[in-house]
Amino acid sequence: MPDTLTEAFEAQRDRLRAVAHRVLGSHADAEDVVQEAWLRLSRQDAETIHNLDGWLTTVVGRISLDVLRSRRSRPEAPYDEIVVAVDESPAPEDDVALADSIGLALLVVLESLGPGERLAFVLHDLFAVPFEEIGRILGKTPGASKMLASRARRKVRTPSQPPAAGREQREVVGAFLRAARDGDFEGLLRVLDPEVRLTVDTPDGVVVVLGATNVAAGARFGAASGGRAVLVGGLPGVVAWREDGSPLSVVAFTVVDGRIAGIAAVADPARLASMDLPEPPGTVGTAG
Repeated sequence: MPDTLTEAFEAQRDRLRAVAHRVLGSHADAEDVVQEAWLRLSRQDAETIHNLDGWLTTVVGRISLDVLRSRRSRPEAPYDEIVVAVDESPAPEDDVALADSIGLALLVVLESLGPGERLAFVLHDLFAVPFEEIGRILGKTPGASKMLASRARRKVRTPSQPPAAGREQREVVGAFLRAARDGDFEGLLRVLDPEVRLTVDTPDGVVVVLGATNVAAGARFGAASGGRAVLVGGLPGVVAWREDGSPLSVVAFTVVDGRIAGIAAVADPARLASMDLPEPPGTVGTAG
């Protein structure tokens, strides 16, 4: 029986890891959640489990929910896995692969959701878990769980598969940054999608700005001195630093059909400190 249970769990491991990773945005946390699920299963009387898939999904969901609720003391948690690389080549084949990274744009938005909203959205929209099952995890009715997922869906509204940084995407972002630097309001409007969404993770929470006019009016961050072109999870972006060399912001752009449809920025020092960022321009390489 133990061997059969082990084999059944191993057959589910990849799916469970994917669920936990999408909910939490962290491979390390996802591994911990799956391991804890296995420990709980090993202590469970197998005869009492009538639907192993559902039982494991519920356990992983509940453990993930506990992690989300405890993250107030770990503000940097998911951001350490965002890949930020100096953008030195315009060749698409040299781009940093998106791989299975959640990406900064979606992660920033997910961070703006409450734990219940986040879990309901991820489980239902990404893994087709029924609301009855989600309700059991959250301790809510199926109807209440459906409302949480619907509310989260309205907040997310982000391309599920944004194109990686190619020459056109870089040129559009470059035009945006030049216009921001020059205070060229009309130039900003030309490269922004009318429905563009700017999401900024700040020390006081996530701020969302909607619409080209509003985003263009507040595009001050694009003019920050010492900015450096980077790839953020495979998308064109920019890192800016303060005069003392500490990071000011990391910004990623989603370009669709020749216009910027989404801008995700991190300006929270605690989260920035957890990210592996390149050195400011002109910095002499130092060990560490």
